[in-house]
Amino acid sequence: MDPRYEHFKNFSGNDMSREEKRAIWLEISNMTEEEFDAMSAHHREHQAGGPEIGAMAPDFTAEVLGTGRKRTGEFVTLSSKRGRSVALAFGSYT
Repeated sequence: MDPRYEHFKNFSGNDMSREEKRAIWLEISNMTEEEFDAMSAHHREHQAGGPEIGAMAPDFTAEVLGTGRKRTGEFVTLSSKRGRSVALAFGSYT
């Protein structure tokens, strides 16, 4: 790895403190400390509304896409897959 980017290696991991991540973010971006702190506060507030890690996912229904990402009219509900492994791919398919 290029030594200039070594500090990115574990940036998303849990082995860096919030302050270490903050220092790196401020070093590599053009944000002020105040802008970074406001962004951080917004992200914490947003995450507070989501489920806790390890909590049961909320039930939902989604349409199954077919070949070429065409709509099929078939729907699947998460709760119908209880006990089975489920992978979700989110993205823009328009």
